[in-house]
Order: sequence, then structure tokens, then C-alpha cells
Amino acid sequence: MVSPNLSNNSTLGQSTWVDPFSSHPMPQQPVVSINNLSYYFGKGSLRKQILFNISLEIQAGEIVLMTGPSGSGKTTLLTLMGGLRSPQEGSLKVLGKELRGASKNHLVEVRRNIGYIFQAHNLLKSLTARQNVQMSLELHPEISSQEAVAKSAAMLRTVGLGDRINYYPDSLSGGQKQRVAIARALVSHPKLVLADEPTAALDSKSGRDVVELMQRLAKEQGCTILMVTHDNRILDIADRIVHMEDGHLQKDTAI
Repeated sequence: MVSPNLSNNSTLGQSTWVDPFSSHPMPQQPVVSINNLSYYFGKGSLRKQILFNISLEIQAGEIVLMTGPSGSGKTTLLTLMGGLRSPQEGSLKVLGKELRGASKNHLVEVRRNIGYIFQAHNLLKSLTARQNVQMSLELHPEISSQEAVAKSAAMLRTVGLGDRINYYPDSLSGGQKQRVAIARALVSHPKLVLADEPTAALDSKSGRDVVELMQRLAKEQGCTILMVTHDNRILDIADRIVHMEDGHLQKDTAI
């Protein structure tokens, strides 16, 4: 059996799948494909448009940073990609699945392939670091409880917290809590990681350590990262930077 080959097409800025029996490479399907997406808050006279005709593609393996002032629609767009809100106008496909009009079961299937990291790490104080990470695996019924325990502990060792596996969040520093959050997001080997201001509450060194860890683990696992950030100190980790202003996608710049 001949294995397919992956190559990078610098003209298209995306990976291509090379059919060994054909001279015509086929573009790999984008992880995220958005076309003319608009979104509104409120109803009637209080209805306000938040996103305006957004079109964006994110390819497999890319690290994309989304910048822009507060209130520009970055987090709203991120939550739409994560299936946490329902698209109202336009098209939003994640991993080839259309989310507009999708059923709850359909959305659950998509979410199983997405890892989430937030500014507030959202760890449960009553659970240990391992138990917090293990929660992410509960969406995967094919993983046994014994396997989930082992995977969670192994991921915490990977993020440098092997000696903190049974610590509770109140006994961890801010940077350590965010490492637990990263472990929780990546333990199920998601195809897409969505991160909303993951360094905002961290000092310069801790923030840098966190994004470099995300970058390394994402490359090792072959997943895609979209990160919302105001932190200009971490822009160099990106493959692309997209900039939002007043609900519009203003710039899309390759690094």
C-alpha cells in the first residue's frame, strides 16, 4: 500500500494532499471555514449586529492569533467556532461540519474534537489537577476510567506538573493552573484548540512559558490553534495574525 504524501504549498499557504497516482495535488480541507458570517445580540429594537460578513479559513496545523480591541467581536467569533453559540447568518464549518442549524447531537460530536482554554482557567476547586484534566475525557465514552486516569496523569507530566498531579487548584500558582487548563484541553488530542486570552492573568515569563508549551504540544499532536490575545509579547509564535475591528475582519497577515 502506498502512503499518501503531505507537502506544503507556499503559494496557497496551506497543506496539500498529494495523490501518489496523480500529478494534481488536492488541497487539504480547512479545519475552520467561515463564509459571510454575521451575528446579532438581542431582539427587536434592541437587536445589535456584533459580527459583519466574516470570511476566514484556518488550515490544519496552523497557529493563528486573533487581535483587536475589546468589544470587536473576537470572543463571540471564538464561541461560535466552538459550537457554544449558534450561527445566525452565513456559513461556519468546523472539521468539515456545518454548525449553522446543527442539532445538539451534531454539536456534541464537533465539540469532542475541540479543546478550550480560557483566561480564567475554570478549574473546579474541589477536584485535583488530575481530576480536572480527566473531566475532558468524559466526552469520550470509548476511553475507560482506568485509561482516563493514566492519560490525565501523563499529560500533567508532559506540561511539567508531574509533582502536582494530586494538588488542588488553591495550592497552585497562576501559571500552574493555566498549565492544568492546557493539559485538560489537549489530553484528548483535539484537532482544534480555541484559546481566549490564555496569558492575560499571567506575568511575562509565565505567559511566555504557557504559549510556548501550547505551541510545542500542538505541533507534536498536529492540532490547530486559534488564540484570541491582546498580548503583543507572544505574536511571534503565530503562523498568521487576523485582526478584528468593530465586528469586521480587517487584516489577515502571514508571519
